[in-house]
Amino acid sequence: MKRIIILLAILSIGISAQAQFRTLAQQQILTNEDSLHTGISKSKTVISGYGSAYYQRDFNQGQSKASLERAVLFIGHQFNSRIAFFSEMEIENALVAGMEEKGEIAMEQAFLKFNLNPKQYIVAGLFIPRIGILNENHLPVNFNGVERPLVETYVIPATWRELGIGFYGSLNNAPLNYSIAVMNGLNAEGFEHGTGIRGGRAEGSNAMANNLAVTAALQYNWDHFKFQVSGYMGGSTGLSKRGADSLGLNSGAFGTPVYLGEANVQFAQDGFSAKILGAYIALPDADKINRAYAKNLANTMYGAYGELGYDWFHLINPKLGQMVTFGRYEVIDLNSAIPAPPEAIYDGTIKQSHLIAGISYLPIPNVCIKADVRLVHTGVQNSALIVNPAPNALPYRQNNSLLNIGVGYSF
Repeated sequence: MKRIIILLAILSIGISAQAQFRTLAQQQILTNEDSLHTGISKSKTVISGYGSAYYQRDFNQGQSKASLERAVLFIGHQFNSRIAFFSEMEIENALVAGMEEKGEIAMEQAFLKFNLNPKQYIVAGLFIPRIGILNENHLPVNFNGVERPLVETYVIPATWRELGIGFYGSLNNAPLNYSIAVMNGLNAEGFEHGTGIRGGRAEGSNAMANNLAVTAALQYNWDHFKFQVSGYMGGSTGLSKRGADSLGLNSGAFGTPVYLGEANVQFAQDGFSAKILGAYIALPDADKINRAYAKNLANTMYGAYGELGYDWFHLINPKLGQMVTFGRYEVIDLNSAIPAPPEAIYDGTIKQSHLIAGISYLPIPNVCIKADVRLVHTGVQNSALIVNPAPNALPYRQNNSLLNIGVGYSF
């Protein structure tokens, strides 16, 4: 079975690839939220949403699972020509019961948008900053494969939202978009070995606001290309000075800082598409965080991916929808540089490469049926980090294969 899956992956990459996404030459209005955002909605109050479900087979574990990954309901309202409200509530994995960690109910966004003029606007509340590709384009019909790109899940946390205020605009005489935002900072106590800064997000829930963050982005559109650079700088200690001092951490608005830089390029023309993205995180005070919270964090982390795709129905008959083959190669290292021992221990298992190849069928732009294979390779496991050595635990395997099948929708 594994050999057949590997062969299919190689063949899929051989014929090139990428799942459906909004073309760069002409942005589509795919949802009622898009209509409200662009100001063309015919209704003052709109309902929108998206969701996805998947099946996954892990061949190393010999284990399969299936889940309604997420169902999101959007409600927005246009108060007048200048002020609108946007909100999304998400349920992950279908069920939240008692104290069991089966699922999650969370607000994905809740903000007011103030239009200053046709080219500029302000948002205030819980919103998603412009970092990476996926953050602002995370509908399942907009990205390739059943799973979201891993670099934009673990290096750049997916659907990263915080409380704050942001300013967005574009130039009159050039195809350049810009944004800058101020929001609450992260919480270093939530950082985890193996998932980077992801667990430090407050997501609007009792965020520590002694520390702040600033994020900014530039987008440039040229012909069939779209270029973007973005950055983030913020503090990760929201404690009072006395509390931070007691843990050996730096307090203040940007105390115990986190720096993140990202750049990406997208291309789309005549059914072909390509994406390249790279992201880098610096935690200069990782040693202090490790002493305070015993997290085994790295000073630097990075991730990058490249992706190719082709829509075969664009060649045959676009009226049939989209039939896309795609291939993506991702590299991640969440401990590319670590503090000197004993402040951190190197873990080769979080230096990874992922080869993903598959196919997506979109009968209409708002519905997708996907299947893909992910081949994983990691570094060597460090024996110093093995809590339950063999025979209590199975020997660690550096290579694995996963089969994914999924469906998604947006409206």
